[in-house]
Amino acid sequence: MQQIFVNEGPVNGSFEITGDDMHHLVRVVRLKRGEIIRVSVSTGENFLCEVSDITDNSLVASVTEQVPSTELSNKIYLFQGLPKGDKMETIIEKCVELGVYEIIPVEMKNSIVKLDDKKKKSKLTRYQTVAATAAKQSKRSIIPRVADFMSYRDAFEYAKSLDMLLLPYESKNGMKDTFDVLDSIKEGMSIGVFIGPEGGFDSSEIELVKDDVRIISLGRRILRTETAAICTLSMLMLKSEV
Repeated sequence: MQQIFVNEGPVNGSFEITGDDMHHLVRVVRLKRGEIIRVSVSTGENFLCEVSDITDNSLVASVTEQVPSTELSNKIYLFQGLPKGDKMETIIEKCVELGVYEIIPVEMKNSIVKLDDKKKKSKLTRYQTVAATAAKQSKRSIIPRVADFMSYRDAFEYAKSLDMLLLPYESKNGMKDTFDVLDSIKEGMSIGVFIGPEGGFDSSEIELVKDDVRIISLGRRILRTETAAICTLSMLMLKSEV
């Protein structure tokens, strides 16, 4: 089933779809009258709709039923240390599938990648496209936002308004700290997760946030940065799924 995202709810029981979405559905997918599509509104509402009319410039989809949201009960913000290569795209794709609410690329001391402003702009455009594609594939109710690149300090300031901050690192109590944190998460809480780049966190970065974050463990093995992000989101998804 094809899915599209729109900004406004139905008018008189239907959506009028134009532009790139209309072109994709009609010219590429070749939808016909009577077929069903899923329409998600930016407010999180979801509708199954029947294609009732197709013109040269628009497609009209009439609502047949409203369906439940696929979003988690917690908003999860991923503060991802910049990895090298195309690993960031993999992280975005998989974490969107797992339910992340927002992804913030963070420039950390041990990040190998150094980008100028022009490359950052290009990367952000690509990252948001990856997020949108993953949201459609996984039938999300929203398209998670990929925020502007931030320094580590700015990211920490941005995260301070969230209800809980988690940082996978060397937890002195091992997995017990992780289980305790998961048990303490309540429905509706906003959660920030900090993941280091390939080189890990610098000791000064841990020192900066240690009084405000919950240090957790991801086990006794050393995980790649992309694995650590996916692992943490998987645990939080299981806790937040309702």
